[in-house]
Amino acid sequence: MLVDRTVFVTGASSGIGRACAQAFGAAGARLLLCARRTDRLARVTAELDAEHHTFALDVRDRAAVERALAALPAEWGEIDVLVNNAGLASGLGPLHEGDPDDWDRMLDTNVRGLLNVTRAVVPGMVSRGRGHVVNIGSIAGRETYPGGAVYCASKAAVDRITAGLRMDLLGTGVRVSTVDPGLVETEFSVVRFHGDAERADTVYAGMTPLTADDVADAVRWVADRPAHVQVAEVVLLPTDQAAATQVHRTAR
Repeated sequence: MLVDRTVFVTGASSGIGRACAQAFGAAGARLLLCARRTDRLARVTAELDAEHHTFALDVRDRAAVERALAALPAEWGEIDVLVNNAGLASGLGPLHEGDPDDWDRMLDTNVRGLLNVTRAVVPGMVSRGRGHVVNIGSIAGRETYPGGAVYCASKAAVDRITAGLRMDLLGTGVRVSTVDPGLVETEFSVVRFHGDAERADTVYAGMTPLTADDVADAVRWVADRPAHVQVAEVVLLPTDQAAATQVHRTAR
């Protein structure tokens, strides 16, 4: 079902976005990929054996999103699957000691960025009577944990936006899904800790986390269901994790 379908992945230069590009490409999809880091994006596309079109985009910039989508070549204008992947965590600590710049970065990317891209893409899906939006959420959108209030709030917003969009699109033929992973070992924690790789390593110490490929496999499965099947929600956890703050660790 994905062969020759146009799949748009945001934040495709690394982590889950990169893995989604590879997974959909392997399934025969045409790949529309964007990211802020075009050098990293070029390395991703060099590994792909799939038709693709790439462009630089910061999803936080609504005007830039509108311009980029409007300027797509005609053969890339009809998007079948949108994977709203661009997102991040920035900082971890008590709210009353938090850095407002970290808050802005998370809210602008995780919430406003997702809204910007969705608003630019979904009307075309509605007009064609088909399409699929897959949002990359998080277990953090379902459970709050100490030090993560703003990140959890941003992913809770994704959860509510996903549910509301599904209601708004009822009867249009457009499906809406969310894939909510637990601990995934990518650059996520390095970014959260502002480049402190040693601290980031402690997040996954003594347990086996999910990989980006695990999440991408779930995203591709969701998008590959028959048109009459809408997978509303997928929560994907490592076997060593039972909840946001419950992780089984062994000494190494």
